[in-house]
Amino acid sequence: MKDKSKKLSGIMLDFEKPLQELYDKLDNLTAVSDEGKLEMTEEIRLMEKRIESARRDIYSKLTPIQIVQVARHMKRPTTLEHIDSIFTDFVELHGDRNFADDPALVTGIAKLDSRSVVVMGHQKGRTTKENIYRRFGMANPEGYRKALRVMRIAERYNKPIISFIDTSGAYPGIGAEERGQAEAIAKNLREMAELTVPFIAVVTGEGGSGGALGIGMGNRVLMLEFAIYSVISPEGCASILFRDAKRANEAAVAMKITAPDLLELGVVDEIIKEPIGGAHSDGKLTSHLIKAAIIKNLDPLLKLSHRELIADRYNKFRKMGVFLED
Repeated sequence: MKDKSKKLSGIMLDFEKPLQELYDKLDNLTAVSDEGKLEMTEEIRLMEKRIESARRDIYSKLTPIQIVQVARHMKRPTTLEHIDSIFTDFVELHGDRNFADDPALVTGIAKLDSRSVVVMGHQKGRTTKENIYRRFGMANPEGYRKALRVMRIAERYNKPIISFIDTSGAYPGIGAEERGQAEAIAKNLREMAELTVPFIAVVTGEGGSGGALGIGMGNRVLMLEFAIYSVISPEGCASILFRDAKRANEAAVAMKITAPDLLELGVVDEIIKEPIGGAHSDGKLTSHLIKAAIIKNLDPLLKLSHRELIADRYNKFRKMGVFLED
């Protein structure tokens, strides 16, 4: 328990700092117990309950910009970690058969229980070295073309598609633009609209701009409780509209980037609850909850014909947005 409490307290976000005193007390109680000076089992249990209650209270009152911090948490489960927990027999497929393989976007074939599916998602790193290699989950055009290649495989062999969205946006480098970043994403949007297999997208962290949409046009779009989904980052929006990135909090509120707002607007279809303290506090449980939500939403889609799946996806995206009249 001592190691766990120090680990959690060491990666606290700013708004979690009120928990630090409680974690320090837990460490002290555990140290006394470990040294055998006093029996502190009951005191430790009560302190753990106080910490859990305090965390629940904090996470029930998060502001949009605080949710942004949770969505970007360095310990938040990655796509490959979700794949490892949710699926079996995963075989990664590399390359777009045109230019190169893109490590920022992983694709492959796996089994969801006994059903064969195609899986894809943005992949961030854990360390600085990994993030440089993965480009912080920002895919190049070859990444989106790789995704399209495996989506066509899914259609050819009638396999459902599951995608995991976690990117601040498509990679903005000169090489990416030279190789047709916008065209690659636009082509994916067109092709996804006509897919004849069930398609479920899950926003697990950041869902940023066209980089997210490039693998996100599903029949059902699910979203973790503390994920975000937007056309631009709050900092970028504030810089453009207010000429001041420090007004990101104001921009985050106005943009309606949180799961409850997006559910109300019809952009996402379901919110997946996260463990107390966010997905980074219990990655395995988060993956379990995602798996249950995927299966629940996939089963009805499997009963639809090819034409019905296309119509279902078309109607979903056509009905987004409302007009307000004075």
